[in-house]
Amino acid sequence: MDFCDSKRNQFPVRIDVHVHMVSNGVAGSRGWLHLKGWHRALAGFMVRQLGMPATALEDDLEKIYADNLLRLIRESSLDAVVLLAHERVHDSDGIPRNDLGSMFVPNDVVLDLARQHSEFLAGVSIHPARRDVLDELDRCIANGAVLMKCLPNCKNIDMSDRRYIPFWRKMADARLLLLAHTGGEHTVPIVDKKFADPLFLRTPLECGELVIAAHCGTSSGAFDRDYFDDWVAMLQEFPNLYGDISAMVSLNRCRHLHDCRRNEIQPRILHGSDFPVPVLGHRLWLNQSLDGQLFRRIQKIDNPLERDFRFKQALGFSDQMFTRAAELLRLAR
Repeated sequence: MDFCDSKRNQFPVRIDVHVHMVSNGVAGSRGWLHLKGWHRALAGFMVRQLGMPATALEDDLEKIYADNLLRLIRESSLDAVVLLAHERVHDSDGIPRNDLGSMFVPNDVVLDLARQHSEFLAGVSIHPARRDVLDELDRCIANGAVLMKCLPNCKNIDMSDRRYIPFWRKMADARLLLLAHTGGEHTVPIVDKKFADPLFLRTPLECGELVIAAHCGTSSGAFDRDYFDDWVAMLQEFPNLYGDISAMVSLNRCRHLHDCRRNEIQPRILHGSDFPVPVLGHRLWLNQSLDGQLFRRIQKIDNPLERDFRFKQALGFSDQMFTRAAELLRLAR
């Protein structure tokens, strides 16, 4: 189904470029979910705050989650979301390491959902060390992928590795955007924290790839390094570098939200939510970014996609920030 069949059936459209798919493989997708300790407690909290049944993690999670997400999109101010697969950790020689990750969402899960519903755009995930990496990239592009997502610090990806240059160049030639996590991370296990540095994005950028630095290099925890200023410096050097403000309406990442509205930065910002990460705008009220009445009104919105959208709108982000992705992604028209 072409994206032109979306609910507004016209451009510009509002797109969330950072929405995660989840999978436990119950329906035969080959996906899996291995949750322990803090991560299992966090997953349980997310399930509850989304209004999903407590048994969702053991039932057909893909269908329950996708149906719920589809309803939330249709009831929001958004037209579509980029639905992200989740690659496995690999060694640098391309061997999958299922023992190091907490979940795996195969690319076919998001490709199939995008074919069924115009509200979903397929964001695939391919570890560049995979031995079939170029074949998998070709397959995903042919089947409608609009973006490729990776978490370098969690998936053991040295983005500066010269062996990956053919992969970045092929992505650039196909105009397949790269969404790369930058900054700290606490929702999935970290393999090598140094890869959170946006400076590792230089090689794909030099290959001509359009790159979105997820979270704009911001810190996620009290002891994380904050790379925001490093990312801002890179914007001046690379016109093909962008950032998304996913998960930045939260207690831990909102420090630089106002900075992202600066005249020299806002034209390079795309909207992302990091759904299903909770949208908690309390710090925006505490630091007086929003008055108490407005904060309470938005925080009471049940739909987390709409809540995130309304918080960013109230902070003064332009509508171009919400529609910019439609100009950059490989969308069928």
